[in-house]
Amino acid sequence: MYYGLVWGVDSLGVKAVESGEIIRFTYRVLDANKAKALNSKKSEPFLIDPQARVRLVIPSLEKVGQLRRAGHRWRARLTWMAFSNKGRLVNADTA
Repeated sequence: MYYGLVWGVDSLGVKAVESGEIIRFTYRVLDANKAKALNSKKSEPFLIDPQARVRLVIPSLEKVGQLRRAGHRWRARLTWMAFSNKGRLVNADTA
């Protein structure tokens, strides 16, 4: 409920994919205005795992760009960001 009121998102999810090399963060945008900060290409989101004491970033591939969806058109749809977990510092069982 907090994330919906403050950030305009809900249905948060975190899952290890690609044999644990990528951590996929998913969420649904409820209010595009409140979620602007999350969807902005100008922002540099990161994912913190306090247990592993690491800060994961979104990788940027040469031909593809950042591994995330961005923009206001994703309202009421599930959207995602993919964080690099190189070296598998974040345990797939806890993601």
